[in-house]
Amino acid sequence: MGGTSPCASCKLLRRRCTKECIFAPYFPSDDPRKFAIVHKVFGASNISKMLQELPVHQRADAVGSLVYEANARVRDPVYGCVGAISYLQSQVSQLQMQLAVAQAEILCIQMQQEPTLPTHVVDQDDKSLLLSDINYEILPQYHLTFASSSSSSSNVFQDSDDPLKREPFWT
Repeated sequence: MGGTSPCASCKLLRRRCTKECIFAPYFPSDDPRKFAIVHKVFGASNISKMLQELPVHQRADAVGSLVYEANARVRDPVYGCVGAISYLQSQVSQLQMQLAVAQAEILCIQMQQEPTLPTHVVDQDDKSLLLSDINYEILPQYHLTFASSSSSSSNVFQDSDDPLKREPFWT
């Protein structure tokens, strides 16, 4: 970029940074790690080709995505971002199941305390659920599972094997 400091990519690649440098707007010289990680995973020529194929107004978002994916690929070379997404989806499923069990337990307790409750409820998906359809025999089994996971001192987001506990991808 003329008389100023070369962008991070030109510095790393040891070349002269020109006014037309496609990397300069997205990889400033004061953040060399950003380009280094993207370069390590995707390569400078691939990044350049990707950016040239995009309209200028989409390039900053594309660079942000490349940096995020590159950080994810360094942590998990096989799955990258998909691994983190899959992990979070499984956590959501587990928490939804625990929530459903807790809601069923609340209903059981309410039915024991107030026999004049309605015979059906509407769940969060606007589906009518007959209280007589609830299998109360399975609830104690789930109650033990739920109680043991909630009473332990470990949080599901504090596991030592938790890939999300590490440094965030976008830094």
